[in-house]
Amino acid sequence: MLLELLRNRTSIRNFTGEDISMEIIKYILEAGRLSPSGGNEQPWIFGVIIDKDMIKKVSEIAYNQKWIESASFLIALCTCIVEKECGGRDIQKARFPKIAEVIENMNDEIYSCLNVEEHQTKIPGTHMALAALEHGIASTWVSYFDVDKMSMLLNLPKACIASEILAFGYPVNKKEPLKKKKLEEIVFYNVFKIEK
Repeated sequence: MLLELLRNRTSIRNFTGEDISMEIIKYILEAGRLSPSGGNEQPWIFGVIIDKDMIKKVSEIAYNQKWIESASFLIALCTCIVEKECGGRDIQKARFPKIAEVIENMNDEIYSCLNVEEHQTKIPGTHMALAALEHGIASTWVSYFDVDKMSMLLNLPKACIASEILAFGYPVNKKEPLKKKKLEEIVFYNVFKIEK
């Protein structure tokens, strides 16, 4: 069952906009709640956005990605920040335009350490996407948005940022999943060996 869901999952950017019951939304959220996290910190909160005007504002904050407006609902995956955590490099420069130069010039090792917590939201997000797919609901990750503006829109406390957004809805058309690499192309055992 799980592998079948994974084989059929694909990013959809054209939803019907049809309402989705709160019962199904809660099922999706429960899949996220049960996710593992480092040290069981669960450094996240989940913002469910069902108001159409607010979804439109999110699409604007996401650098005018109009397709987001067709979603039935969004879930903002929010990270509870510990000290000076920050996001990824190129995408994060777009998300934090005021400090893009600082992000660009940060030491790689320091940057990686600071970046760990935010990406823990990818685990509950993945669980939510699969739980939605069980009900025929498609989803797409949104990482390209202004984090400060999004966090303000959601009225998040100072110690939290909107890390990722998941857009959910019934697809207008069935889309074939993208071709994935074969196992032998991406797996090595024990030590990576360079082919000569």
